[in-house]
Amino acid sequence: MLVRLILGSLMTVAGLAFAGRRVAFLVRLIRSGQPDTGRSAELGRRVAAHLREVFGQRKLLKWSVPGLAHFFTFWGFVILASVYLEAYGALFDEDFHIPLIGEWSVLGFVQDFIAVAVAVSLGVFTVIRIRQAPARKERASRFYGSHTGGAWLILIMIFNVVWTMFLFRGASSAAGHFPYDSGAFVSLGVGDLLRPLGPGVTEPLETVGLLLHLGVMLAFLSIVLYSKHLHIFLAPVNVTAKRLPDALGPLLPMESKGEPIDFEDPGEDDVFGRGKIADFTWKGMLDFATCTECGRCQSQCPAWNTGKPLSPKLLVMGLRDHLFEEAPYVLGGKENPEARPLVGTAEENGVIDPDVLWSCTTCGACVEQCPVDIEQVDHVVDMRRYQVMIESAFPSELGTVFRNLETKGNPWGQNNSERLAWTKDLGFDVPVFDGELGADVEYVYWVGCAGAFDDHARKTVRATAELLHLAGVEYVVLGTGESCTGDPARRAGNEFLFQLMAQQTVETLNAVFEGREPRLRKIVTTCPHCLNTLGREYPQLDGHYEVVHHTQLLNRLVRAGTLTPVKPVDDGGPSVTYHDPCYLGRHNKVYTPPRDLVDATGATLAEMPRHADRSLCCGAGGARMWMEEQIGKRINLERVDEALSTEAETIVTGCPFCRVMISDGLVQRQSEQRGENVEVRDVSQLLLESVKRATAMPSDAPVIP
Repeated sequence: MLVRLILGSLMTVAGLAFAGRRVAFLVRLIRSGQPDTGRSAELGRRVAAHLREVFGQRKLLKWSVPGLAHFFTFWGFVILASVYLEAYGALFDEDFHIPLIGEWSVLGFVQDFIAVAVAVSLGVFTVIRIRQAPARKERASRFYGSHTGGAWLILIMIFNVVWTMFLFRGASSAAGHFPYDSGAFVSLGVGDLLRPLGPGVTEPLETVGLLLHLGVMLAFLSIVLYSKHLHIFLAPVNVTAKRLPDALGPLLPMESKGEPIDFEDPGEDDVFGRGKIADFTWKGMLDFATCTECGRCQSQCPAWNTGKPLSPKLLVMGLRDHLFEEAPYVLGGKENPEARPLVGTAEENGVIDPDVLWSCTTCGACVEQCPVDIEQVDHVVDMRRYQVMIESAFPSELGTVFRNLETKGNPWGQNNSERLAWTKDLGFDVPVFDGELGADVEYVYWVGCAGAFDDHARKTVRATAELLHLAGVEYVVLGTGESCTGDPARRAGNEFLFQLMAQQTVETLNAVFEGREPRLRKIVTTCPHCLNTLGREYPQLDGHYEVVHHTQLLNRLVRAGTLTPVKPVDDGGPSVTYHDPCYLGRHNKVYTPPRDLVDATGATLAEMPRHADRSLCCGAGGARMWMEEQIGKRINLERVDEALSTEAETIVTGCPFCRVMISDGLVQRQSEQRGENVEVRDVSQLLLESVKRATAMPSDAPVIP
């Protein structure tokens, strides 16, 4: 008894000292990051998020089989803490049990059940890792680039926790020291097997099992703290500190040392974006250290899936490794004279290659799937900000876009006088704002640059305007009073240009809505990028509006009976597949209204394999609409191929950028004799055709709503 107390105590002191040294280092390193405001606000919502995502494993369970295995493994760590409490008690008293509940058979059963569930889960993880082995599947494996050796070591250590637990508890049962008479079915069963060996064997075997069980835990603790499995301890912190409700939608405004940057009069020591690892906030550093290398983000990334060098996982891993590499200088507040450039080519020994940085479409698939709430899009844009505003290093095509935005107020470089060209020959007058917003006007219809200047998008805004006219909705358009919201500039990293354009637009809209409270400042738009910028980013600049997507408003009108779509009499509506725009779906969580409208028209919806929150990007986001794809397969072709695989007659979407990209991809495939009878349309066009069907029917024909 004394021997195991001494050995157990010495092991524990040494193990905790070794682990504590690492914990102190990690705390100092993460706290050395730049300030990040707002991470402790809304405590109630943070606690709720913590309960859902940590204890409820919400994001992990989106992938049912590995999610369920991880669910049991997580709860194994929680519940088996009670076994370690019993084990440490047994160091001092061989008959120890937890006060009040320590002899309750239900607790014994739960302990053994969860240990068995963990063992089964280890088998599931083993099969998954073998089937997904990077050596066999290469880039198709979500574990490509991960430290697979460390992952196998962790699985072995978890298995060691399970078998040493049953050895200790079984020997304790055989020796007559086990606190449970029933319930702990595995431990009692092992005890029955060992009991015939007699006290001379079971007593020392109990000590050996106890010390092994404690030793495995202490070794496991150090392995976790010194490896990529830091997420076991850091994930709960990272989830609690995440952006609410998630890191999608609005980008964060630029701050330096925790204070907003005044772009009209910036301070001499203001930091623009992230030019070195020490420029990242403490949340960024926490993100890097929390990465589990699970590869869920990588498996969903449109760039990675089309042969480009960007993997959100590898990007975060590279930043993490560089953070630890630079830790002595970061903690010492010194510059490393031989530091690698944060963004640079292989010849420059850069941490992140420019092709990696500029391949990102900011679609948000990585953020949506990350089980530990890493904010990859924010980090990409922050690095772009430094490259654009400080280094002037960006793809050449963006130079033209920036000039067009500055001089013409739109990325296409068209004259502003053409903003109302889409209204010609509509058959009714489109109301244009004349300097005073009438009391009966409910919505400002924000047409956007694409709707004004792109031929594909003009069809969408015309169809939407006609539907609003038919429904009797009072609205106005701003015409030449519109200018680009600044979204392309911001996603490309030109925050200075975004601020100029956004402030100008906010002033315009605030003047239009003068005298109206925010809830009555209603805007409808056909562009998800405008929706996101106007509704979720302009509040950063004192622009507060109620912004809805046209599919949301049209769906309300259909539900209210103001618009009555009529299905084909033969119920033979066209077969369509719906492409979820990233900035409508993942960024703003609008999935149902477009599908409801498709259903209302009588069309048959054939979903693509990747849809809703797992939808594949069209390739236009993050200002990539105006950049050429030089590496790998074009993302829009990948999406078109997926759409054609459904054999739908029509590809429907709700975004002008998506429509352009998918139309271009379809044209290429049709030149190759594929999808020759397929067309691309907006949801509003499908709805308008269905609504007009009623007027074309004979008066005595039955209406099929």
